[in-house]
Amino acid sequence: MDTGSTGAQGGETLLFLTDEQLRKGIEAMFFAYRAFTSDPDRILENYEYGRAHHRAIHFINRQPGLTVTALLATLGVTKQSLNRVLRALVDDGLVEARVGRRDKRERNLYLTEKGEALERELSDAQRTRMRAAYRAAGPAAVTGFRQVLEAMMDPDIRRQYQAMRDGAA
Repeated sequence: MDTGSTGAQGGETLLFLTDEQLRKGIEAMFFAYRAFTSDPDRILENYEYGRAHHRAIHFINRQPGLTVTALLATLGVTKQSLNRVLRALVDDGLVEARVGRRDKRERNLYLTEKGEALERELSDAQRTRMRAAYRAAGPAAVTGFRQVLEAMMDPDIRRQYQAMRDGAA
């Protein structure tokens, strides 16, 4: 049985976790993710899209003008798989790829009105679920949840997330 400990902050008592406690957390995360993605999945079915389309739409909305290269880095997917996703979104009128102002080789990505409407529908479904969970758990749990998620990220991904969160990316 593993009884590893996490670091204490501000004089807090060390938290010892058993394999059973970790297993329960892992399973809760699997089921929560399934629920969190179920609402958008139903919406995406109408368009014959998958989660990769949703992630691309989310991050393009988050950073209008995002380059294809930056989106590749954010999503951590291959250029080939992203090209398939972007081609579908552009062909269906949800995303517009514009030639870069500084570098003509770059393609800057923007959601069209149709893309913005789909993004709102997808995000509204997830915000509704997240808002209800946050309200049920309370502010301390929300802060702790975010801290756990950030601690699970690899350092380079955490830096990328923090830069985006802080508006630097």
